[in-house]
Amino acid sequence: MIVIRYISSFGREIMNRTSTFITAFAISLALSACGGKGDDKLGEQAQEAMENKADKMDAMADNMSGTAEDMMEAKADATREAGEAKEEAIDRSDVNADALPPAQRSEIVNGN
Repeated sequence: MIVIRYISSFGREIMNRTSTFITAFAISLALSACGGKGDDKLGEQAQEAMENKADKMDAMADNMSGTAEDMMEAKADATREAGEAKEEAIDRSDVNADALPPAQRSEIVNGN
């Protein structure tokens, strides 16, 4: 009798763990489907474009001196920060980047 109770309580424990696992799996699957509209990639491309501009500014600053060099470096830093903000804004907008024509994607990335 005691063995049967132990086996049935063990069976309930396995069922509870299994149902918890299935629930956790279903939730993670649902969350992984969220935000899959290509906006992450588009945001990263926009940020990378701003990073490239900032790198060019840093290269120009290397050929300068004094106040002009400091101002160019500050402008490069501001460009990097603007790129990060642009990436976050694109990601938050949840735009369906895959549905955009190439010209609109280019406009978003390059800010034309």
